Amino acid sequence: MVEFKPCQGKTACRDDGERCLTCGRSLDEIAALRELLKSLTELAITYRYQNVDTFSDYIAKKLRKSIEHRRQSCNERHT
Repeated sequence: MVEFKPCQGKTACRDDGERCLTCGRSLDEIAALRELLKSLTELAITYRYQNVDTFSDYIAKKLRKSIEHRRQSCNERHT
């Protein structure tokens, strides 16, 4: 597994055309994550959520559980 290193911000970002030289992630990976965040943002705006912290916490909790479940399922199939 690879350790995720968060962006340091667009002003800190430098790339070689394929990877960010600051965080080490591929530009494709960064673009994919930005699209997902954009979709979640649009959902919150569309439905006019006032309690953004609750929404964000819910997404984080569900994401964590989904990753753990998927990893466990993958491990069970490979053993």
